[in-house]
Amino acid sequence: MAYWLMKSEPGTWSWDDQVRDGTAEWDGVRNYQASNNLKAMKVGDRAFFYHSVNEKRVVGIVEVVKEYYPDPTDKSGRFGMVDVKAVKPFERPVSLQEIKADPRLQELPLIRQSRLSVMPIDAESWRIICEMGQTQP
Repeated sequence: MAYWLMKSEPGTWSWDDQVRDGTAEWDGVRNYQASNNLKAMKVGDRAFFYHSVNEKRVVGIVEVVKEYYPDPTDKSGRFGMVDVKAVKPFERPVSLQEIKADPRLQELPLIRQSRLSVMPIDAESWRIICEMGQTQP
């Protein structure tokens, strides 16, 4: 199993929307590096659901339930999407500020490539962030 972080603007698609719908498409990604990360995802992989823009915090965990396929919202046909389902909310959301303050997490793409919307998370960082959020991994 691999781990990821997927950013969403809560005004566009929030954790509450994900929970309400259960399983949903993760569409609209238009960055090649983020798209390559979507292509690398496998069924069963887990991802942090991250509220971007004003909140900037990890709020839940989703699981990949359908691997990469064409995104019908992309008129160019270059980009795709995956389907994810809500697994569980974080007991305590973990802010970007807290993540940046932890010296063990300084190499995360979330810090080093802050504009990337879909990124890998190593297993140890996954464990640390779950611990910070008082949530079982």
